[in-house]
Amino acid sequence: MKQRVGLITLGVRDLDRARRFYEGLGWKSGAAPDDDVVFFQTGDMVFALWDRAKLAADSCVEDGQGWAA
Repeated sequence: MKQRVGLITLGVRDLDRARRFYEGLGWKSGAAPDDDVVFFQTGDMVFALWDRAKLAADSCVEDGQGWAA
């Protein structure tokens, strides 16, 4: 079986700002302005933006702030 990545979720502090950044690159999303997650179809893969705290809670992990800038 051919291995591939189908979904990447990025936890972000400011969902609106991150969405505007990727939309500024020309990426399109069908998400409503008040949706909790913003999905972008990128070829055969889906790229998602989600509030960092909500992602940590859903994943049952503590947000250690590592690699945050």
